[in-house]
Amino acid sequence: MFVTSAFAQESAPAADTSHAATEGDTHSGTSVPAEAHGTFPPFDPATFPSQLLWLAITFGLFYLFLKRVVMPRVGGIIDVRNDRITQDLDQAAKLKGEADAAVAAYEQELAEAKTKANAIGQQANDAAKAEAETARKKVEAALDQKLGEAEARISSIKANAMKEVGSIAEDTASAIVEALVGGKASKAEIAAAVKSVAR
Repeated sequence: MFVTSAFAQESAPAADTSHAATEGDTHSGTSVPAEAHGTFPPFDPATFPSQLLWLAITFGLFYLFLKRVVMPRVGGIIDVRNDRITQDLDQAAKLKGEADAAVAAYEQELAEAKTKANAIGQQANDAAKAEAETARKKVEAALDQKLGEAEARISSIKANAMKEVGSIAEDTASAIVEALVGGKASKAEIAAAVKSVAR
């Protein structure tokens, strides 16, 4: 056990002081000479060369340990990470290219679909116009036919009515002449008078 000189002097009893003085150069309870307790060994200039030698040996061994063991492992880890990052970047670039190609294909298909939809819409519009035009022509033809038939019927009715109006007018004129004049007029005279008035 290492004991400092101050501690040894304090712990030694007063009676042992004379005994320590008779023994000369050692303290009681220790086998360390008294002059050895003067300086701390790392600060002792006499031990500097051995300290520097052990510092150089330790530093060299530590450097070799770092160079041969630690640095290759760290370098391997860095290389693995670089390879992984490179692979991830390559895969991301590949996926981005595929996504861009998919977007371009989608946009092209969308444009084609819009073109087809416009063409189908135009065809449907043209077909609807053609059907409407055909239906309109049929309706107009039917209306023209009905109008012609109605005009013919009206003309026939008008002609029949005019015949009846003429005979009614002749009968009425004959009755008026008989009532006013008191005599009878011939049918030819009455018919000529009604025709002259009808014109």
